[in-house]
Amino acid sequence: MHTLRASKYGLSIKKLPPSIIEVIDALSKAGYEAYIVGGGVRDLMLGLNPKDFDAVTNATPAQVKSVFGRRCRIIGRRFELAHVYIGRDLIEVATFRAPPKKEVTSAQGMILRDNNWGTIEQDFARRDFSINAMYYQPRKGIILDFCNAIADIKSKTLRLLGDPAKRFEEDPVRMLRTLRFSAKLNFKISDDILSIFTVDMAMLLRDISPHRLYDESQKLFTMGQLQRILPLLIDFGVWKQLFADIQPILNNFIVLAAKNTDQRIQVGKTINPAFFYAVLLWENFLERTQFYLNKGLVPAEARAQAGLDVLKRQCTRTVIPRFAETFIREVWEMQTRLLNPKPQQIESLSSHARFRAGFDFLLLREKSGDQDTEGMGHWWDVYQNLSIDEKEAAISKYNRQRVKKRRRTSSEAPLETVTTADPQAIEPLVVEKENTSRRARRSKARRTGMTTATNVRTADSNQNSTGIDDRHPILKRKRVQRDLAQVVFGPTQ
Repeated sequence: MHTLRASKYGLSIKKLPPSIIEVIDALSKAGYEAYIVGGGVRDLMLGLNPKDFDAVTNATPAQVKSVFGRRCRIIGRRFELAHVYIGRDLIEVATFRAPPKKEVTSAQGMILRDNNWGTIEQDFARRDFSINAMYYQPRKGIILDFCNAIADIKSKTLRLLGDPAKRFEEDPVRMLRTLRFSAKLNFKISDDILSIFTVDMAMLLRDISPHRLYDESQKLFTMGQLQRILPLLIDFGVWKQLFADIQPILNNFIVLAAKNTDQRIQVGKTINPAFFYAVLLWENFLERTQFYLNKGLVPAEARAQAGLDVLKRQCTRTVIPRFAETFIREVWEMQTRLLNPKPQQIESLSSHARFRAGFDFLLLREKSGDQDTEGMGHWWDVYQNLSIDEKEAAISKYNRQRVKKRRRTSSEAPLETVTTADPQAIEPLVVEKENTSRRARRSKARRTGMTTATNVRTADSNQNSTGIDDRHPILKRKRVQRDLAQVVFGPTQ
């Protein structure tokens, strides 16, 4: 073990949030050992801004709860932890772990129970990566390094503690963490990990619950290095374990969406991980929609059923929460509404709750080369920056173009019908466009009424004096002459 001076490596109590200091001080005052451990210490040494801080102590979860009272909540069954709430901050407090006396593992070697308390010397060996096994005591200003992690940080090397194959079998999610840390920190993966990280090893992820895999996929999408992690998922065979029917091909749409997501994170904007799921599943959604259209379903029903099918299939790998599913389906449905909006609904559509997400999705499609958008992504982009008068003018112009397009479609329809029905028909040189003005429609209605009346009079003239049409079948019957002399008139006996 090496005891290092924290200030030498850029660590200072001034860089820590008050919440983690309060947790460390409260545990120390109660007579327990307490340290900051994990990614928070690592990121501070690398000059990064940690998102959160974790604490470790020799106090059991029950003892931690006795220190913080109602502000503490014990969670976990396989790996029991204490969550301490300090204001709006959540601090995760773990107890020193020891090797289990009797391992409780699955058939594949995954640890099912890990609640054996121990010392700090035993605890560091249970951690996954060397760079996450440094213990920082802010009040004493020291760092405890048990595995020469400082050297790995200087060489930017990602190294597992212990046998990599066994560590992956204990918790297959460590494979995802390996790729995530490599992409996020720009560290190279050690050779002993690369030698066993194969496609067959990635199959162990099938043993992880879909709920936990969804949480891990969210971390991949929100770490700010999505462009770098996606090729790694494909190269190491992890892609097929995370996504059910999505082809491991990075098309322009996916690449552009990943770049846009990373840029939003870098400038501090919020993102919704479900948005990238909508991007990944878009092609599958279109294919399934076309399948139902070929079955004869109307477009609205086809889209609704296709969305259900695609998301249900993806839930076999990562269980997407209900609210995220609703968000994804609404983004897909907004594409149809944004591509062909009614003029009177444009203003209300721009204030829709899902307008921004649907517009971003449409604009990314257009920029990636999707011709089906017909330039509407750019139209909506310009429309949002106009004044009220300019918006009214833009809507009027859009309406005129929409009417012209409809007239052009209606005028071309009869020409196609004649050509298809009679190949010998002569194509006219000029096709007159139908006048759709109100006066023209009224005159057409009057002409139609006069023609109908004439047809009725002609039909009446074809009838005989008896009022029965000569062509009626009853007139074709042969009439039989009867002898009226044999007929008795009057009442009968």
